[in-house]
Amino acid sequence: MRVVLVTYGSRGDVEPMTGLALQLQALGAEVRVCAPPDFAELLDSVDVPLTPVGWPIRALATGAVPGKASLSDIAADLTAMAYEAVVAVAEGCAAVVATGSFPAAAGARAAAEKLGVPYVFTSLSPNYLPSPHHPPPPWPGQVIPTEVTDNRGLWDLNAEHKDVLFGETINNHRTSVGLPPVDGIRDHVFTDHPFLAADPVLGPWHETPELDVAQTGAWIRPDERPLPADLEAFLAAGAEPVYVGFGSMPMRGANAQDLSRAVIEAVRAQGRRVLLGSGWADLALIDDRDDCYVVGEVNQQALFRRVAAVVHHGGAGTTTTAARAGTPQVLVPQVADQPYWAGRVTELGIGTGHDGPTPTAESLAAALKIALSPETGARAAVVAETIRTDGAKLAASLLVDKIGRSAPAESAGGTGTHSARATPKRSRGR
Repeated sequence: MRVVLVTYGSRGDVEPMTGLALQLQALGAEVRVCAPPDFAELLDSVDVPLTPVGWPIRALATGAVPGKASLSDIAADLTAMAYEAVVAVAEGCAAVVATGSFPAAAGARAAAEKLGVPYVFTSLSPNYLPSPHHPPPPWPGQVIPTEVTDNRGLWDLNAEHKDVLFGETINNHRTSVGLPPVDGIRDHVFTDHPFLAADPVLGPWHETPELDVAQTGAWIRPDERPLPADLEAFLAAGAEPVYVGFGSMPMRGANAQDLSRAVIEAVRAQGRRVLLGSGWADLALIDDRDDCYVVGEVNQQALFRRVAAVVHHGGAGTTTTAARAGTPQVLVPQVADQPYWAGRVTELGIGTGHDGPTPTAESLAAALKIALSPETGARAAVVAETIRTDGAKLAASLLVDKIGRSAPAESAGGTGTHSARATPKRSRGR
């Protein structure tokens, strides 16, 4: 049994697919991941083969890809590149599972359809999936009429906006490879029964009558790497520091030097040592004091249990890792699902969302006072016990079960282009 996993995005998109890949391998499947070339080393380290898709993701995110300034150009190329990557490796496979960039997922679905292979879309956050229980995340350039305030109406506008942004591009590609155009691009890519790889406590899915969602829990790649010796020495040299890192996220409205100064001063104002994760924000030391240390990419699953609080951008994976560790959080959301996770952390009482995307020393200090309070710490410890760690294992089991049940239909001539329907809890919504 072969399964192809497809994503175009940052580490927060690739890590969940890696977690699923390892669980599928444990069930005897042969797995290949189609992802940006940036993650060759990560996937090689766990013996999962990579088929590169598109440009390096950091180059695209920072505007370093020549001639790719417009969204339509990027979308057209990503759709085609994902299609070509999947078609090259997925013939005869048991399923194609996609997440990440919407145009890339559209390309993956087209490839699966062309090959007659079952397709499964996966969302890493509940707020991406249409539901009357929450509004859609805002899209750049979308104008919402003031009279439209209910969630269903907002989701209808979301579907229309995606058609405007991507419909012509995706359908042009489909016809170029011999597939018919489709109406309703969003629902075509998402399908009406997607997986949801988010923890049900952190990001619950509320039952709806129209969308069948398999919420499995977050797909976590177990990380057994030891922390570097010099980091261990810093941790042992004093009280628990506050970790500040924004991962694969260029921060808006501040240069690296000003942002570094703001976060270091905010943490020092709480009487805490500072541990900076350099990341794409290029956080760095501002002086030679010994209360501050900088790390690159490390095992956050181990590290977050050793710090007093975690300040981060609000990606789904980082939010889940900090919640599992029982460590209070301050989220500084920038885009996409990050405001959603900031709201959930605040609602659960395990931390707080920062007001605005650009922290100052004063604004971050105010947020840290909340996160470092005894009440927040106690609540974070309680919630940590409820976070499930078997999401990838459950998803792998559901996927294998779906593949087994779809095999007779395929052998009888069915195309097998539907997504997985086996769910621990069924719900439908719009």
